[in-house]
Amino acid sequence: MASLTHTSKRLALSYLLDWIVIIGIAAVGAGFWKRKPNHRPFSPVDPDISFPYVEHEKISTGLLVTIALVIPALITAFVTLVFTPGLGVSQGTPKSRIWRMKLWEWNTAWMGLALGLATTFFFTEGLKNLIGKPRPDLLSRCNLDPATVQQYALGGEGSQLPLWNLLISSTACRQPSASKLNDGFASFPSGHSSFSWAGMFYLTLFLCSKFSIAIPYLLPYTYTSSIQEFKNYDHDLLDGESNNSKPDILPSSKIASVPPRKQAAAPPTYLFILPIISISIPAYVASTRFSDFRHHGFDIIFGSLMGTVISYISFRMYHLPVRRGAGWSWGPRSVSKAWGIGVGTQGYTDGNGSLTKKYDPETGNRPSNSALVSSSEP
Repeated sequence: MASLTHTSKRLALSYLLDWIVIIGIAAVGAGFWKRKPNHRPFSPVDPDISFPYVEHEKISTGLLVTIALVIPALITAFVTLVFTPGLGVSQGTPKSRIWRMKLWEWNTAWMGLALGLATTFFFTEGLKNLIGKPRPDLLSRCNLDPATVQQYALGGEGSQLPLWNLLISSTACRQPSASKLNDGFASFPSGHSSFSWAGMFYLTLFLCSKFSIAIPYLLPYTYTSSIQEFKNYDHDLLDGESNNSKPDILPSSKIASVPPRKQAAAPPTYLFILPIISISIPAYVASTRFSDFRHHGFDIIFGSLMGTVISYISFRMYHLPVRRGAGWSWGPRSVSKAWGIGVGTQGYTDGNGSLTKKYDPETGNRPSNSALVSSSEP
């Protein structure tokens, strides 16, 4: 019992450290957000930054946090607590074990979401400060005095050039609010776009994984039934075990007996409503940044792509591929590898040796767990 308690604490503390690191990443991003950004020189007659300043944005910062963080957090918690572990649980399974699985799935769902949002926040605010690109409404914020513009010309003979060919500094602005002026130099990348896509695209992948919403495809290997996988795949974080290595698979002769057209089928169409909604929301949020004259088109596209890529990476850090993972997240690290591994060691579970063996067509040897074989599938 003492050994079990030590094991549980060792593994739990390693994941507690993961949470602390994620919070630390977000804290650094908040530090960037509070700092004054670089003020890039601008032209007083540039039409791209001459749009009017919109006082009331369609999507406020508070609403953005609700969309990108609160809603995905509530939905992922609800799905894991209500629908996990699903029909794969055999009758007579102890309720304590079922709840440990639910809590582990909940933990990984929130860790992936938090990692994606924190990393997106970090890069977004860091880039904003470093680049200092003027927003489309900068001149409205700046409130220039045309009579004194020539005094603030930058570089060489700038003061001798025509006004249309002049670059000036932000010191020419008469805006009394420093925060409003500083925000005018935070156009690239779009934070609303990156943050909303990071949260909602993660939710999209999560829902597609849990409810098997994917394009049908032919499996390269057979996979274990959900009951088999439940018996052999230990999600027990509290006990500090991670036995991912030896579920049985069907012999190759069983694979050939199933016609290709019967190996997969399209999911019910109504399920597609879930990813359509979760993708439409960040698309709308991003569009408002253009209609509110807060960002240029490239700022929005880049921010959206950055949030999408980061959320995909964060999802895959904690979850199996959507089409091959049967809705499960990865199991916990092995206790012996909870705090890291050295050079020459493969993976963070004790079963990695068997999982990394490749299929040998001559001998017919297959990986011991086809659900965990590395794959390019999303």
